[in-house]
Amino acid sequence: MEAPSGRAYGASLAGGSFDPVSFIQRPQTVLRLLSWVFAIVVFGSITAEGYINPSIHVQEVKCMFNQNDSACSYGVAVGVLAFLACIAFLVLDVLFPHISNAMQRKYIVIGDLIFSGIWSFLWFVCFCLLANQWSHTQNAELIPGDAARAAIAFAFFSIGTWGGLAFVAFKVFSKGVENFVENPTDPANNHATPYPPAYPTYPSGGGENYQQPPFATMPTPQEEGGYQPPVY
Repeated sequence: MEAPSGRAYGASLAGGSFDPVSFIQRPQTVLRLLSWVFAIVVFGSITAEGYINPSIHVQEVKCMFNQNDSACSYGVAVGVLAFLACIAFLVLDVLFPHISNAMQRKYIVIGDLIFSGIWSFLWFVCFCLLANQWSHTQNAELIPGDAARAAIAFAFFSIGTWGGLAFVAFKVFSKGVENFVENPTDPANNHATPYPPAYPTYPSGGGENYQQPPFATMPTPQEEGGYQPPVY
């Protein structure tokens, strides 16, 4: 049975060949790659130069953000999870046009929308936390300030990229199914498989359009001119 030619959640239901040039040029892909790079900068700056030895008499290293280890741990955790999520969603973006099940596409878009919205908020919290702790840091001239400022700046940039991803996912979800809801679907597999007609239809009207029912009684041989008993 032919697959419908409609579109579901921003991609053709029939699928198609993968075009890397058009894929990279998509706003969603650009925002995803920027979010990936920003996450690397944030957790990379903190893990590489974020822990310092505040005094020669103290062997234990402390976070450069006001010696608040929770601030560094939070920044690293949000950055690493964002890095992994970007990779996972990029893979889903590549496979998305080849997924013919409309319900699976819907779940992917909803997951992207929810995750992007949550991570935009978490980056906002990260930016506020790091900026606040850096403003209270003493002896900042003895601390690698470039790494601290880079982590703060790219945490701020990540708010916009993840917010943009949430906005794009919301637009795709709102768009929903194009030219797909016009055809009924089979609820057993959620594919765009139109139901076949349950029974043949017969035209209605006058005597000219009348068709003999399929189970009409056939005339008996007697009625067709066969043997008839003699009449006395």
